[in-house]
Amino acid sequence: MYTVIKRIEVSAAHRLELSYRSKCEQLHGHNWIITVYCRSRELNADGMVVDFSRIKELVKGRLDHHNLNEVLPFNPTAENIARWVCDQVPCCFRVEVRESEGNTAIYEREDC
Repeated sequence: MYTVIKRIEVSAAHRLELSYRSKCEQLHGHNWIITVYCRSRELNADGMVVDFSRIKELVKGRLDHHNLNEVLPFNPTAENIARWVCDQVPCCFRVEVRESEGNTAIYEREDC
């Protein structure tokens, strides 16, 4: 089994739609650290699980310097972002989304 890990920094803003009052309902930004884990039993024709630059394009290229509420079709919590990233990247089985030093959400596929 081959595994590749790509760490990406994304600067982006969001506001959360919550069922309770919170300062996070106001537009604010983070320097998100997104770590993407991909694996495969076999390498592709180029000898890779997935090209690191392709992962960067699929994640940073779509999120960096954007208002996430305008580019994502869901409430952009760290948990929802983690699942979205996992769905975008080929062979991805785990994503960690850190929105601040002490706050990280992880999404892992159960079927891998």
